[in-house]
Amino acid sequence: MRPRILAVANQKGGVGKTTTTISLAATLAAYERPTLIVDIDPQSNSTSGLGVTVGGEQATTYQLLTGEATATAAVVPTEFPHLAMIPATPDLAGAEIELVGMVGREFRLRDALQPLEGFRFVLVDCPPSLGLLTLNALAAADALLIPIQCEYFALEGVSELMRTVDEVRRFLNPGLAIDGVLLTMYDERTNLARQVAQEVRSVFGDLVFETVVPRNVRLAEAPSFGRPIQAYDLRSRGAEAYLLLGREYLERMEVA
Repeated sequence: MRPRILAVANQKGGVGKTTTTISLAATLAAYERPTLIVDIDPQSNSTSGLGVTVGGEQATTYQLLTGEATATAAVVPTEFPHLAMIPATPDLAGAEIELVGMVGREFRLRDALQPLEGFRFVLVDCPPSLGLLTLNALAAADALLIPIQCEYFALEGVSELMRTVDEVRRFLNPGLAIDGVLLTMYDERTNLARQVAQEVRSVFGDLVFETVVPRNVRLAEAPSFGRPIQAYDLRSRGAEAYLLLGREYLERMEVA
């Protein structure tokens, strides 16, 4: 079975893209769905957040996009069952410049990932921009997952993202779907969070997941230990939320 490729994107920074990528991928892996994370953010936070160290001859998404390595050669296992990744390093920032002069520059990731086998889901952690790296993710993806923080200006930039999605559908990837919109950093104690959640649901309707990710200190701590929240503190509210999200996502995808 061909894997479902999911781009986790929002050009607004600090909305929980990397936390969502790692935590959802870890949950899907815990449900025994072989899952791959592809880190195309030059900040490489997904890579460090899973405790993956790049060294020696290990290929990264830089070599993947420039054609110097295949996806199969770039995949590295993690210490967590059913979870692997293609790591990134800050060198990836140079790839965006190099891609400008390449033929089929928007399809480099799509073409590189096509031969991949053995995974049920591939989650692509995108940078906080709408440059060529994110366009590559959107051109390669079957669908998009949009994290939106429950704070002031939450929808700021989302309209620009949706315009980009429309352009990608017109010119690069007609089948690009939206698998869901995820409310993150939710604080039920504030009226603002409730108002933002209501506004997002009024805009996106049923695309918004029922599961809401709370603001949680343990979620913020986990990456510094190189572990997903489920392995860092399974009893935390953050871990509970992402376990519920994984179940809800699988129900949407597989009618489980």
